[in-house]
Amino acid sequence: MANKFGDYFKLGEVGNYFFRVFKKTDPDQKGNFNLRMMHGINKISILLFLFALIVMLIRHVF
Repeated sequence: MANKFGDYFKLGEVGNYFFRVFKKTDPDQKGNFNLRMMHGINKISILLFLFALIVMLIRHVF
């Protein structure tokens, strides 16, 4: 089974994690501040990791 070029650029679970904010939530459910902060910190750490990976790749190539 051959992979198509577009398969390499699918967002997958990590992309869905960043954009799940737009999903409808239950209005009766009380929001949890600690949970929101945890997810925010996780998003920041994923972005920093990807940035560091890109910098390392650029340094290795050039």
